Amino acid sequence: MKFILGTKKQMTQIFEPESGDVIPVTIVNAGPCRIVKIKTSASKDGYNAIVLGLPAKKKLAKRELGQIKDLGNLADVKEFRSDELKNLKRGDALTVDIFEVGDKVKVVGISKGKGFQGVVKRYGFHGHSATHGTKDQERSPGSIGPTAPARVFPGMRMAGHMGAERVTVKNLAIAKIDSEKNELYIKGALPGAKNGLLLISCPGALKVKKS
Repeated sequence: MKFILGTKKQMTQIFEPESGDVIPVTIVNAGPCRIVKIKTSASKDGYNAIVLGLPAKKKLAKRELGQIKDLGNLADVKEFRSDELKNLKRGDALTVDIFEVGDKVKVVGISKGKGFQGVVKRYGFHGHSATHGTKDQERSPGSIGPTAPARVFPGMRMAGHMGAERVTVKNLAIAKIDSEKNELYIKGALPGAKNGLLLISCPGALKVKKS
């Protein structure tokens, strides 16, 4: 499996060279990521995974600083489950060159936070009629349960905090790769706000740059 960490930059559009079609894409600044740790099923971790770090100027906790003290300043440390652990070692770098144009990637990010919202915005409720005796209740949820058993059932759709959740989008094609700027142009929209952290992965052999 191929994977990398990146930050969301902006949306733009590019043109298909042959057909001239307009393709909406999201620019992601990805890597170069350093391998911080390799976890194996034979060790105390109990499973196979690769821990990556994304370079930046962000301050980390003492525990994370201890893991990356000889790898430079890394902003975010995340792990990916992988069984391809051969020929990998701590300190190796992963760049956008591990991907190819046309790869179908899975992108994981944190959606934009919307704060406390009502049921109309949060769940798409139609609301009540604006006339025929309705007063100050056009956007209210209505009944939240029967008289018996006199309690609100779990999962009832009500007003509350919206957004700021982990969102996964699958089968997004890579339209363009800029190795000089470490940028991936991914078709469509990606979750999260500008400069938000993204976890990008897709099937395929992992190629690393040795340290």
